[in-house]
Amino acid sequence: MDQFDPTAAYADIREGVANVCADFPGSYWQELDRERAYPKAFVDALIREGYLAAMIPEEYGGSGLPLTAAAVILEEIHKSGCNAGACHAQMYTMGTVLRHGSDEQKRQYLPGIADGSLRLQAFGVTEPTSGTNTLALKTTARREGDTYVVNGQKIWISRAEHSDLMVLLARTTPADQVAKRTDGLSVFLIDLRELRGNGVEIRPIRTMINHATTEIFFDNAVIPASSLIGEEGKGFRYILSGMNSERILIASECIGDAKWFLKKGSDYAREREVFGTPIGANQGVQFPLAKAYAHLMAAEAIVYRAAAMYDAGHNPGVEANTAKMLAADASWEAAEACLQTHGGFGFAEEYDVERKFRETRLYQIAPISTNLVLCYIAEQVLGLPKSYGKK
Repeated sequence: MDQFDPTAAYADIREGVANVCADFPGSYWQELDRERAYPKAFVDALIREGYLAAMIPEEYGGSGLPLTAAAVILEEIHKSGCNAGACHAQMYTMGTVLRHGSDEQKRQYLPGIADGSLRLQAFGVTEPTSGTNTLALKTTARREGDTYVVNGQKIWISRAEHSDLMVLLARTTPADQVAKRTDGLSVFLIDLRELRGNGVEIRPIRTMINHATTEIFFDNAVIPASSLIGEEGKGFRYILSGMNSERILIASECIGDAKWFLKKGSDYAREREVFGTPIGANQGVQFPLAKAYAHLMAAEAIVYRAAAMYDAGHNPGVEANTAKMLAADASWEAAEACLQTHGGFGFAEEYDVERKFRETRLYQIAPISTNLVLCYIAEQVLGLPKSYGKK
């Protein structure tokens, strides 16, 4: 069936990513799950082929591609049955660094990130007492001469153990000394190699999925003042820009997951016979798959619309959040249909459905929960009263 493809210009990238992923079948990921191990070989392969340097400008050793290309890369990884959770932060942190980082920071770090000698995989925003309420964060960075001293705690910071660098959001001016709550927050690009065991402690958190997530403790960690990205106190707006790219890229992963589930479910429905007939002939089996496909098409359209807006220089907050919500819903619906189609076999590790089922469930709550996206749309688009954070 011929289909219009809004990302047809990146067909070669899709093919290349699929070729890389073919070397990492479900058995590879299942073994990692059992050992709670990081997919280093997979990440190294993506770096070797240049895919994680997609958004880095050519002058720094990257490909200079737009966010849309990065979305295609992540979608194809998930469509192939792999998982980009071990490396996707390198894509969405690029938005903050490229748009707001200094020329010196770019010269110092981007070539190493591009060739793989440096890993930028950690995004330090969330805290135990703030969650999605970023403005309530308590981690501080106090200026002392040509350094900042950082104190506080971050949680759900994935890949910190496997990252050389981290984009960190901290308060540089106390909340009671700023005119607006959005002021006084600053963003830093910090070198974790120098800080581990020297003011920074990283503790792994075991979770439902093998996602290498951690909590991080800062105890008088000293970082150079040159770590500051952009202007001091303007970090919240920089992070919002980065979050828009994060939402879009995570949404593209959900699109890939949905496509994987629908192919997996449809293939099984055609092959599996009960009472002499393929189970896919039953409307109770085919209708959930068909409906999930229709919702996938709708979600995919808004994902690449949001990506195009971002590439055009906009900050598409509404579109990015909507894309993330709809794509997460589409992937979860496809997952449900696929698992139900497989019946008991869907719970068996060898079919690989249960692994992907667990992985895609995450996107209902991360990087932002579906309920908070609805709150955002209600307030920002529909002009409805704020339903959270009320005095």
